[in-house]
Amino acid sequence: MQFIFKDMLKQIRRATLHLLRNVGIFRLLRESEWRRQRLLILCYHGISLEDEHQWRPGLYMEPRILEQRLGILRRGVYNVLPLGEALQRLFAKELPPRSVSITFDDGTYDFYKQAYPIVKRYGFPVMVYQTTYYSDRGLPVFNLICSYLLWKRRGVVFSNGRELGLNSTMDLRTEATRQAIVIALMNLAAAQNLSALEKNEVACRLAYLLGIDYAGLVQKRILQLMGAQEIAELSRDGVDFQLHTHRHRMPKDESLFRKEIQDNRACLRAVSQKEAVHFCYPSGFYSQQFLPWLKAEGVISATTCDTGLATSRSNALLLPRFIDTTGGSGLDFESWLTGVGDWLAIRRAARQKYISPAD
Repeated sequence: MQFIFKDMLKQIRRATLHLLRNVGIFRLLRESEWRRQRLLILCYHGISLEDEHQWRPGLYMEPRILEQRLGILRRGVYNVLPLGEALQRLFAKELPPRSVSITFDDGTYDFYKQAYPIVKRYGFPVMVYQTTYYSDRGLPVFNLICSYLLWKRRGVVFSNGRELGLNSTMDLRTEATRQAIVIALMNLAAAQNLSALEKNEVACRLAYLLGIDYAGLVQKRILQLMGAQEIAELSRDGVDFQLHTHRHRMPKDESLFRKEIQDNRACLRAVSQKEAVHFCYPSGFYSQQFLPWLKAEGVISATTCDTGLATSRSNALLLPRFIDTTGGSGLDFESWLTGVGDWLAIRRAARQKYISPAD
């Protein structure tokens, strides 16, 4: 029943958007003074190397869809600005019409391989919020690769979990049971204080038990971060790399929190020769207690996963964005570019559900 209700709401929204576009509301709002005073910050995560968009459609997108989105930006003559410049002009109330900025979270290898060549063809500036712990390791991110491996064998029940220190039965038939296994593996790794290399060995054993070619996944760089050479190359080419914490975690202890920023910044400085001062909350998780800590570290802006357009009244350390996903249509994307999506938005605050991956 809940699924039917959500589907009805989606159909009603789609019909409403079609009507508003057909009668000219999209165009009128796009060219309005109201829209000129607002900045849309687009958020992307991964662009699939293979089938990641099927595994996590809320995070990964096919390259062809990204190409379609950028085509809409160009045809609509949107002013795509570097985020740093856009924020300066936003708070000075000097934005040009139809202002947009593009951001990517995490800095996975697929940005280098898939996303950036598309963005570059369009000539749009882009910011990458780069987490750095795995950048010099050449290994998949542990919790993500475990989730991906289990998804690859979805619908199956295995009875060999004890070989990994788990319950004997591994039920892979639902997302919830698969996620429970991932959390159990993360907890075991934390309890045993495993290094990144040792956790990779656990992932390799998991792949073996599931009958998956782990070496092949590693070679393809699936769910790996960009390495230092790739970050340096793209930085020279104009990509703006900014802060996303070193280990993709948000400690609630001030000294540990600030160390995440300091380590992240030091790694980025070493490869980009630039000082990072913009920040994105990992997994969109934030707390008011973080704000003075960010200020103490010289951070001048921070983006969330809350949905909305930024205005001159927005808190610079709690900026909203529009998270573009595989599940969204081109019409919905266009509605947010024009501002209509913001008018119709019901839920703006992102769910504050956060699981800290151990380093």
